[in-house]
Amino acid sequence: MTEQIQKTDTQNREIEEVFQELDTIAEKLESGDTSLEDSFRLYKKGMELLKYCSDRLDTVEKKMLQMDEDGTLREF
Repeated sequence: MTEQIQKTDTQNREIEEVFQELDTIAEKLESGDTSLEDSFRLYKKGMELLKYCSDRLDTVEKKMLQMDEDGTLREF
């Protein structure tokens, strides 16, 4: 069974959507019905998606603000 793994543009995707795709990839890899070649493609795609999520979370983390006792906001 050969599957086509589509290369998708992750730049403007919601992180929840990317997590859902990662879940789908994990299920396919765990099923045992995927050929070795497709497993390698799925693994590579999963690693790319994980890097994207990590980068997005780092960006959000850097933009987070924390409120001080006097009510002023400062970067976290």
